[in-house]
Amino acid sequence: MADTIREQADIPAELDGERLDAAAARLFPDYSRSRLQSWIKRGDLRLDGATCRPRDKVRAGGKLSLEAELEDEVSWKPQDIELDIIYEDDSILVLNKPAGLVVHPAAGHADGTLVNALLNHAPAMAQLPRGGIVHRLDMETSGIMVAAKTLQAHHDLVDQLQERTVKRQYCAVCIGAMTGGGTIDAPMGRHPRSRKKMAVVAFGGKPAITHYRVTQRFGHHTRIAVSLETGRTHQIRVHMAHRKYPLIGDPVYGGRPRIPKGASERLITALRGFPRQALHAEALGLEHPETGEPMHFECPLPDDINELLTILAEEDPVGTARDAPGY
Repeated sequence: MADTIREQADIPAELDGERLDAAAARLFPDYSRSRLQSWIKRGDLRLDGATCRPRDKVRAGGKLSLEAELEDEVSWKPQDIELDIIYEDDSILVLNKPAGLVVHPAAGHADGTLVNALLNHAPAMAQLPRGGIVHRLDMETSGIMVAAKTLQAHHDLVDQLQERTVKRQYCAVCIGAMTGGGTIDAPMGRHPRSRKKMAVVAFGGKPAITHYRVTQRFGHHTRIAVSLETGRTHQIRVHMAHRKYPLIGDPVYGGRPRIPKGASERLITALRGFPRQALHAEALGLEHPETGEPMHFECPLPDDINELLTILAEEDPVGTARDAPGY
């Protein structure tokens, strides 16, 4: 049998006046726009309890309600997948997600996801929206995540994220020698020519703010600590590429590996062979949803990023850029 999904979302001010299907695509990003349109037409996705057309406009403060059967090829079933749990109590679970693990079942990743692992670890999470997930990391981004184990905790964590009180810090390793940190305030939306990509856009984008500071310099590369005010899809990857400092290993926004002139074979191999975007969620701060207690969690760098940093320090030391300018 197909699984029934039940989700709700409030329409924020920035989506006031948007088409229903466009707003739904923003608020339910785990499902394609064509699938959402189909659910709207069938009456499975309603606006303020009423059946509408995909082109109907939404208003801030309205509520979308989704109740639909998820096709059999996507599995929200428990699976015995190992979890690296950092902290757990009756309300929340904090874990270290490895690179390569998809967060939600979806087309192309029917199972073997973090949600499948969580449902095996705590079966009651199956009754929660999105299996208890309140925020996501890209498949190839590693690091710290929090999930809710109760409905109250889920609502509270979602509120904290919307109010921007959750503190998230990432480690990223970028192409290019930065002179200092800064803030990127550049709205983001879907790429105008490639729906699977995001981009900085001049019109119609959602606010996106990224702060970054330099933590380690190399000849042609830079390690930075990144904190987010907003949580847009691919935000760090898009913003750093927009500033011309794409992440090492990012095939979508970084392009082909850039090899410095005079690079050693070891450095060339490391840059060409790094298998993913060099991005790791290393710290998370929040208020406990039950007690209100401030909580802070940290997650050490994974072996692949540690090895990359070691090679950069030894094979691309500070000063190299002056000795061999350019790529």
